[in-house]
Amino acid sequence: MLHGGADDAGRNRAARRALARRRRSNERILRDRGAGPIDREAGMATAEYAIATLAAVGFAALLVAVLSSGEIKGLLMSLITSALNFG
Repeated sequence: MLHGGADDAGRNRAARRALARRRRSNERILRDRGAGPIDREAGMATAEYAIATLAAVGFAALLVAVLSSGEIKGLLMSLITSALNFG
């Protein structure tokens, strides 16, 4: 008795066929939406936004570290106090 060797091959073949069907279906949906040809770099904009967001978070952390130092905090408080007392 076989230990499922033929059965495994049949399941693998069925899985590959199902994957190919889904891929064709997805391509057909995108094409019908008017998306034009499938763009292999479609997710690049998302990756670029993620990198820009990480850079902005890093810059904000650096800014918080600089602005929370005692010397800068005193300078900012004196600037705000003089601006409020101007009138």
